[in-house]
Amino acid sequence: MLVKGIVRADDARHAVEAGAAGVIVSNHGGRQFDTAPAAIDALGPVVDAVGDRAEVILDGGIRRGADIVKAIAMGARAVQIGRPIVWGLVVDGEDGVRDVLGLLHDELDLAMALAGCRSIDEISYDLLRPE
Repeated sequence: MLVKGIVRADDARHAVEAGAAGVIVSNHGGRQFDTAPAAIDALGPVVDAVGDRAEVILDGGIRRGADIVKAIAMGARAVQIGRPIVWGLVVDGEDGVRDVLGLLHDELDLAMALAGCRSIDEISYDLLRPE
C-alpha cells in the first residue's frame, strides 16, 4: 500500500511504521490547502525520514525531463505525471498523451546526457549541488 498526500517527514515516518510500502509526496496540486508546501520542497525531508525502509514517489510539478532528473537526484524512486498528460489528452486524445510521454522521455534522455548520466542509477544529489 502507498500513502498519498505526504508533505511532512513525521507523516511519512508514521505511514511507514504503520506498514506502508511507500509514500507519495503530494500536495494535491495545492488545491486542498493553498499555503501547502510545494511537493518538491517536501521531498528531501520525506526521503530523509523514510530512508530505505519504503519507496518515495513524487507527485506534482513534473513538466519536463529535467524535473524528473531533479526529483530522482533528491531521492525520489519515481515520479507521477498528471497535468501534462491531461494537456496531451485535451489536445489530441490518446495520440496527444503518447506525444507528451515521448517528449518527456526525450527530455529526460537529454537532461541525463548533459549531466553525464548513462542510467537512472547514476543520478545523484551532487548533480544539484556539486561539492
